[in-house]
Amino acid sequence: MEYLIGILLAVVVCVFAMLVGFDRERVFYPTLVIVIATYYILFAVIGSSRPALASESLIAGAFLALAVAGFKKNLWLIVAALGGHGVFDFLHHLFIQNPGVSVWWPGFCLSFDVLAGGFLAMLLMRRSGFASKI
Repeated sequence: MEYLIGILLAVVVCVFAMLVGFDRERVFYPTLVIVIATYYILFAVIGSSRPALASESLIAGAFLALAVAGFKKNLWLIVAALGGHGVFDFLHHLFIQNPGVSVWWPGFCLSFDVLAGGFLAMLLMRRSGFASKI
């Protein structure tokens, strides 16, 4: 169920952003990456785990740097960041024990991240005329 909800919410967020015009601003998807990456910090605080807080902060910092690089240089880095965070969600439990993470969160976040990254990739291809070259 968490996968379905993640997919539906990503569709709603991405379509809403497109219809309202939020995604016309270069900063929208990089900001989404930053917000997504910081949730694990929140979970470490909820779980009262200092080791998890330190690990999650380092990883969130890496995604923050990737979001800034993608914003400044190339939005395809944001596609990679969203997809990469989805993979991170799937493997998270193998590297970091964070007691604040709900059992349903990794599946939800994986599906949201991958779909949002795919949506951005579609927008970038459309805007570049890539689709018309196929």
